[in-house]
Amino acid sequence: MSRKLEKFVVLFDNTNLLYFPGQFLSGRVLVELKDDTQALGLHFHVIGEGVVRLKSKRRERIYDKENYIDFRMRLLGEPGQPPVMLSPGIHSFPFKLGLPPGLPSTFLGKSGWVQYYCKAALREPNSLTHKNQQVFIVMNPIDLNMEPSILSEPFRCDIDHKLSKAMCLGSGMVECQVCLDKGAYVPGETIEITATVTNNSKVTIKSTRATLTETIQYFAKSKIIQSETRELASLKRDKIRPNEMDQWHNEQLYVPPLPPTNLRGCHLINIQYDIYFIISPNNMEKDVKLQLPIMMGTYPFRTENGSFDGKLGTHYPSTLPILRPWLEEKTFK
Repeated sequence: MSRKLEKFVVLFDNTNLLYFPGQFLSGRVLVELKDDTQALGLHFHVIGEGVVRLKSKRRERIYDKENYIDFRMRLLGEPGQPPVMLSPGIHSFPFKLGLPPGLPSTFLGKSGWVQYYCKAALREPNSLTHKNQQVFIVMNPIDLNMEPSILSEPFRCDIDHKLSKAMCLGSGMVECQVCLDKGAYVPGETIEITATVTNNSKVTIKSTRATLTETIQYFAKSKIIQSETRELASLKRDKIRPNEMDQWHNEQLYVPPLPPTNLRGCHLINIQYDIYFIISPNNMEKDVKLQLPIMMGTYPFRTENGSFDGKLGTHYPSTLPILRPWLEEKTFK
């Protein structure tokens, strides 16, 4: 059949390949033939799966998997029946099925992934099987308006930290108050950061910095086997001398295209987002870090009249990010 088979493809009715849980997945398998051709059957398989895979330091292979969709159907032929003769030309075999509710969003990570795809197999009597497959994207949205209302309110964190200039040469306190304009965001928005850092110590603070981080945890057999944190965006300010103060007034961090928090429905991969406010002393002491966990959603908060509560110039992405170039970048420490 290899010379007779001109085309063998899976086509979806939704050309952007993006689906939500509960929607119908529909399309057709297209077979184009040059001559009369016998076929035992055309098999169609829809798969949704989460996979975690990596090698440990001992070179041991760690693997776990869970299935979200495993649906099979025959589009042509019946078991035990003689081959079907297909004439030259184009043959179209439609398919349609409802996607289950609660599917986790498509995700591609360094040590694991959630993926959805269809496989088609055309079998001929001489045991030769022609195969093709097509990936599609699932986005399980998080509507921030359906989450606890406290997430729409300002989020504050305070710390008083003692800095020592030397073992016996005196010390002092650094006071820091950090406030975010809210506790949940969607890609395309900006995170507004207000902060006050008062340096009552005898040590110069060489810099303060705010960073947006993504932490991905991979699980196998219900245990965390890998965790990696990356910096996605940051702002930095210069030194604060002893007995001086510095203030941040609504400094803005842009939220890049990101998948929602937590990959709901997936038990193998967890995603968490945080804002870290970091104070770096100009001595041998470790950085002082304030951690403010935030939620990343899909649909932004709305005002009382139903409109999006977005700032001027905000652009909300309409598709789920699949390519994640920062996965190969240096991790956040």
